[in-house]
Amino acid sequence: MRDIWAALPVKALAGAKQRLSAALSPAQRQGLMRAMLGDVLAALAAAPLAGIVVNTADAEVAALARDHGARVVCLDADRGHTAAVTALARLLAAEGHAGLLTVPGDIPAITAAEIATLIAAHGAAPAISIVPAHDRRGSNAILCTPPDALAFAFGDDSFLPHLATARAGGIEPRIVTLAGIGMDVDHPADLAMLLDAPQAQGTRAVAFLRAAGIRPPSSRNLRAG
Repeated sequence: MRDIWAALPVKALAGAKQRLSAALSPAQRQGLMRAMLGDVLAALAAAPLAGIVVNTADAEVAALARDHGARVVCLDADRGHTAAVTALARLLAAEGHAGLLTVPGDIPAITAAEIATLIAAHGAAPAISIVPAHDRRGSNAILCTPPDALAFAFGDDSFLPHLATARAGGIEPRIVTLAGIGMDVDHPADLAMLLDAPQAQGTRAVAFLRAAGIRPPSSRNLRAG
């Protein structure tokens, strides 16, 4: 096993997934986020990783993380995704770990097999591998060896900027396309995509949506509107 740690920043569940407000109530958004986070943590725990570190200020998230064997820290956890991941990278680098794999908590179709595929495709350090979001705008997974090999800058359109930043630092990034990791849930259209995706069946997130009776219009109709 390579000394690669999963680095997962998680904001407070209260107010989670505001962009889903048109489709879900506040309680439903929190429930979905809780379910998605459970899916992600389960996949990370089963993957060939040295460990998991979760950066959060939320007590419920911390408890869920510990239930999956994760280490919990609170380092710039409320200063945004970029600051939280950067703090984790600095921590892992300072502790002498070989690499960091950062993923968000809203990719419920992620699997341990996909994580293993990403690690197998990764080159010798210094190296950066990126899994883009399904729309190739966001960066849904970034594997860095060493942990601080990349200056992170997350956002809706972070994929191309991350590629450019890696190249500016002298590292040609590897792009690895993986369907489960690429399926993030940010907008109402993503709910329909998640419910219909073969790779998402059996996830906690899909089970939650079905139990709640949530069935949004097709992703095609939602995007057209």
